[in-house]
Order: sequence, then C-alpha cells, then structure tokens
Amino acid sequence: MSATAKATPPNGEGSGKAGRAKAASATSIADELRARIARHDLLPGTKLVEAELAQEFDTTRPRIREALAALEERGLVERIPNRGAIVTRISFEQILQIYCAREALEGMSVRLAAVNAPDGEWDDLIALFGAPMEEALEKGDFDFFMAGYEQFRQRVFKNANNPIIQGMLDSILERTQAVIRRAIVLPGRARLGLEHHRNVLVALRERDADKAESIRRQSLREAAEYLSRFRKYIV
Repeated sequence: MSATAKATPPNGEGSGKAGRAKAASATSIADELRARIARHDLLPGTKLVEAELAQEFDTTRPRIREALAALEERGLVERIPNRGAIVTRISFEQILQIYCAREALEGMSVRLAAVNAPDGEWDDLIALFGAPMEEALEKGDFDFFMAGYEQFRQRVFKNANNPIIQGMLDSILERTQAVIRRAIVLPGRARLGLEHHRNVLVALRERDADKAESIRRQSLREAAEYLSRFRKYIV
C-alpha cells in the first residue's frame, strides 16, 4: 500500500503561489498524515515514499522529511535505514500498555475537570449521553457514538486545563484510534462504556473528583480486559 492511496492535499489547496506555500507547510502535512494514520487509511507497516508525498503535497522532499520527523517524534512513524519511513506497527502488548497509561492520565484529567469546570458545564453532555446516544446505540450508529465520545474527551481536556497531560494523551490516542473503534463494537462493550460515561458526567456535575476519577479508571481497566478477551478480533 502506498502512502498516496487516499491522497488529497490538505484543505483542498489549489494552484497558485499562495496555495502551494500553504500546502507545503510541514505542520499541515504532518497533521494530514496523522489523521490518515488514526483513521487507518494508512495502515501499520505502510511505506511512506518521500517522492510520492512531495508530489502529492506540491512541496519539496526536505519539507516532507521535516513532516515525517515530527511524526516519528510522536511514535507514529519509524524510519529504517536503507528502507525509508513506515507507519509504526503496534503490538497487542503495546496496546495494553497504552490503556494502562490512559487509565492514569484520563483519571487525572477528569479529576482536574471536576474541580475546575464552571457550573452548568456538563449539562449539554449529560443530555447528549441520554436519549441521543441511546438511540445511536440502538441503531448501531457508531460514527455518532464515537463523535459523542470525542466531545466528552475534548470537554474534559478543556476543563482539566493541563496541556502536558493533553499532549501526552493526544499522542497515544492517535496511535490507537482504530483499536478504539474496533473495541466499541465488541459484544456489550458499547453499552457498558455508555453507562460509565454517564456516571462520570454525573460525578463531574457534582464536582466529586474522587468518584469521577475512580469511574474513569475502572472503565479503562475494563476496556483493556475486553481487548484481552477478544484479542483475535482486534489484531
């Protein structure tokens, strides 16, 4: 599979000097490749060919190398001598290690958010995780379901107000987005996850930091146990 299998220049940049300059940004290229890796448009082990990427993004190979170096720092790409860059493969053992790290980091995030959030901050999410998420679960609309989870995550990040924790979580979550999407369809997992999120939101509204952290950590421990139980469907 080549790196350009799903290729479109970021933001649909057109021709012209200004468009080429924007398309050539190492940051925008890295962001686009990060998104493709998270969606599994670029699968683990996919070779990222500098010449192809330079042509796609209408930029130079040094700029592509700059973007790949940024992805390498995040653990999304590895560069192998005499072979070039490939999308990092992740083992099942690493997945479990990531869930262990998520338990600690997300537990602390909801603890901080419970303390810092203004009154009424969680009311709309509590409503979302009621009938709308229930209906999505009944219909098997997992895109809506995952979008709801992302809203929850981003709201917690905002109220936790700790860029260090958020940066660490962003880095590990983008490596496991495909795994998270597979896990959500495992038997009973979506229902259990929905209930956990509802309980965390109630604890957040009540400013019960201990309870919010405990529930979030328990949810991630149970998620890791599910992954182990259904390992053959995940990797």
